[in-house]
Amino acid sequence: MSRTKYDFAGYVTRNDLKCADGRVIRKNAFKENDGKTVPLVWNHDHSDPFNVLGHALLENREDGVYGYASFNNSEAGQAAKVLVDHGDVTGLSIYANRLTQKGSDVLHGMIREVSLVLAGANPGAMIEEIMAHSEDGVSEEGIFWDETGAPLDISHSDDSEDEINTDEENKEEEIKHAEEDKPVANEEKKPESDKTVEDVINSMTEEQKTVMYALIGEALGDTVDDDDEDDEDMEDDDVKHNVFDTDDRYESNVICHSDQEKIIADAKRNGSFREALNSYAADVLQHDDTSEDDLAPVAGFDDTSLGYLFPDYKDVRSGEPELITYDQGWVTKVINGVHKTPFSRIRTRQVDIRAIDDLKAKGYVKGHKKALTGKYSEARRTTDPQTIYVKSALNRDDIVDLTDFDYVAYQYKIDRLQLNEMLAMSIFVGDGREDDDPDKIFPTHIRPIWTDDELFTIHGDVDFNAMAQELQGTNTTNYFGENFIYAEAILQKTLYLREQYKGSGKLVMYTDPHLVNVMLLARDRNGRRIYGTKAELAAALNVRSIEEVEQFADKTRTIAATLTEPAKTKKLLAIFVDLDDYNVGATKGGEITHFNQFDIDFNQEKSLLETRCSGALTRIKSAIVLEEDITNTIPSG
Repeated sequence: MSRTKYDFAGYVTRNDLKCADGRVIRKNAFKENDGKTVPLVWNHDHSDPFNVLGHALLENREDGVYGYASFNNSEAGQAAKVLVDHGDVTGLSIYANRLTQKGSDVLHGMIREVSLVLAGANPGAMIEEIMAHSEDGVSEEGIFWDETGAPLDISHSDDSEDEINTDEENKEEEIKHAEEDKPVANEEKKPESDKTVEDVINSMTEEQKTVMYALIGEALGDTVDDDDEDDEDMEDDDVKHNVFDTDDRYESNVICHSDQEKIIADAKRNGSFREALNSYAADVLQHDDTSEDDLAPVAGFDDTSLGYLFPDYKDVRSGEPELITYDQGWVTKVINGVHKTPFSRIRTRQVDIRAIDDLKAKGYVKGHKKALTGKYSEARRTTDPQTIYVKSALNRDDIVDLTDFDYVAYQYKIDRLQLNEMLAMSIFVGDGREDDDPDKIFPTHIRPIWTDDELFTIHGDVDFNAMAQELQGTNTTNYFGENFIYAEAILQKTLYLREQYKGSGKLVMYTDPHLVNVMLLARDRNGRRIYGTKAELAAALNVRSIEEVEQFADKTRTIAATLTEPAKTKKLLAIFVDLDDYNVGATKGGEITHFNQFDIDFNQEKSLLETRCSGALTRIKSAIVLEEDITNTIPSG
């Protein structure tokens, strides 16, 4: 297109002005576009070929990029021409990619199209000159616009032969095109059904080819979010999105002119336009070394191998980050299930009269003296409380900067989870700290069920080797799998120890998930599963339910040597208890106090969660513990 044949002209972008998205375009950033012709589009809408209104010739200048635009003869193009001629639309905008930036400064890029817009991102991008045409098509005068969009009284000269095409020149151009369009003599015209891709492309006009290139670029480039088009409040985001794209992975899939030529050449060779597109997309994606998980299907194409790379990282779940913790389900059941008293100093008293013969009732023989019953002793235990706390500090800068979720509430939730979990672990197995650790929760205040006195907790060792011998002698594995042997040993020991149990009777089994799975995988000689579900396994163990506790995995304890027994190492397998037999005493029923304080010296928000409580089994023989003696076992690895 000649600079003398255009419908309007103006700056498509101006240098050294801050755009709506915060970028500043510097001098010669788009100098490679000088003399190039790009499509003229309505409002950066690439979704419809009818939005291509014409084309624009770009001229790189000292203060920006100037564009000379010409409308096509389509209905949309002529409608846009009326809007421009009338002064209804004066804004211009560019779509550019392959950007090189230093901070907010744009140093290099490629302009792909110029758009007529209602409001542009660059404050200096607007129509300055509108060419009015006479009836014979000769340009007579121009209308210029100031920065506010008002017309100025400046006219073009009518006597410049270099700037106006005469009627004779127009006729010569028409004759030339007519000659080019004549069919070659004696050349047989191909039927429509026999045309190849090359024949179809060669039959296109330059304008049709331009539209096709734009559609190809859109297919492998940007897709506009339909929701944004309906949201009037998202104007700035639309402008920013449409004007520039700086994501390197995303822009690598925008087709430049050389890419278009390569696709067309490949289509001519193999006769398939789709295969050429697939080949191009595969080459680009392979070059980017991007996995298939990073791709999304392109609208309008059935072949999902065509895709575009996601330009931005988005949270799968908005708001606060997801917490990775051990399973907390059992913790909640423990906190809710224990017996609670509104006092923290608790005492239990028991008298065992089972084995004292002198206490038995006696028969009387006339004439004999009645004997007194024997003496008995009281077993008494008191438990005092201890303070358990979680303390944390949050930097105020982080609290202010994190705007997508409430950082203070998030930290409180973490602290509360930690407090509840540690209390539950202390009730069952202890806090795991050494005795000389100043942070230790002492077993005299929160008495662990696992290590409690034999008067309250029944301990039993599971001997898997003995069970194997009992089932089938030395050839056990030829008939039964290890899982069956393991399950039978656990089941047998549990039921035998249950004979000593004196608790409330509604036992729940707490064990690590692996032991549960081993027992569920037990098979008989015919390969059939012994226990189909956890409910069936619970029924066999004579317990109400089975709770899986990840924190119990590989827990061991050491029993000190005595005069008659050497030191032993025991591995925890399972704990059976009805939590109503375990009492947690705390003032006001176990109230947790939360303290907040701001430290002005360190600019920190400090938080303290604490409770003061005691805990202990209150019934004798009210818990059962299964262990495995691993004293002589050499750990593998």
